[in-house]
Amino acid sequence: PGGVVAVIAPHAGHRYSGRTAGHAFRAVQGRSVDLVVIIAPMHRYHPGVILTSAHPAYGTPLGTVEIDHPALEQLEQLLNEAGAPTLTRVAYDEEHALEIELPFLQRALSGPFQLLPLMLRSQEPQPAQALAAALSKLLAGRNALLVASTDLSHFYPQAVAARLDKEMLSRIAAFAPEKIFAAEHGGWGYACGASAVSAVLWAARELGGSQVVLLDYSTSADETGDPTSVVGYGAAAVIKTV
Repeated sequence: PGGVVAVIAPHAGHRYSGRTAGHAFRAVQGRSVDLVVIIAPMHRYHPGVILTSAHPAYGTPLGTVEIDHPALEQLEQLLNEAGAPTLTRVAYDEEHALEIELPFLQRALSGPFQLLPLMLRSQEPQPAQALAAALSKLLAGRNALLVASTDLSHFYPQAVAARLDKEMLSRIAAFAPEKIFAAEHGGWGYACGASAVSAVLWAARELGGSQVVLLDYSTSADETGDPTSVVGYGAAAVIKTV
């Protein structure tokens, strides 16, 4: 027996991105979880390093998703004890990368769940490692699911995007978060949520994840028919085997 510890899904809001995201969430179809941790990038500038919502809940057309504030406070305490960047609560932000995953979860999971929403601004490994270490302690023994929200390369011609995305996806599939940053900094592959993916992989490894399975790949050209400037999308799952 085994199970899915985490999924990685894109966050652009059109049909082919949604199709690729659907492959990620199909991996947890029918599962019941108590807590979902979504880690996403924050695309707009914010002085905070590790961000969360100042609101009590998120609302979608499918219903309300409550934030698990006791879990959020426990995470904050774990970060503080480790000397890591503290949580910064933001309100009325325009970030979509986190909330766009919620309807997929509401459809895929078999019952209600609480949410731990997190966003990372930095594309450096240290905050992602610190967050992952705290999450692995927080989630040990809990019925939880990790979700990383990211798109891949942005606005390259289709052939170039395919090369860059293949490299980034190969590093994700290798379960090598440190190599994700190397690709990002070296220009060999890109992901706007590189820190989010890396944090989820580090945490998933501590929680028993042993393998990353790539599930789907597409680009915006599949939707627009224009290969001159595309965005890449990938889906993956982290599997726990016994």
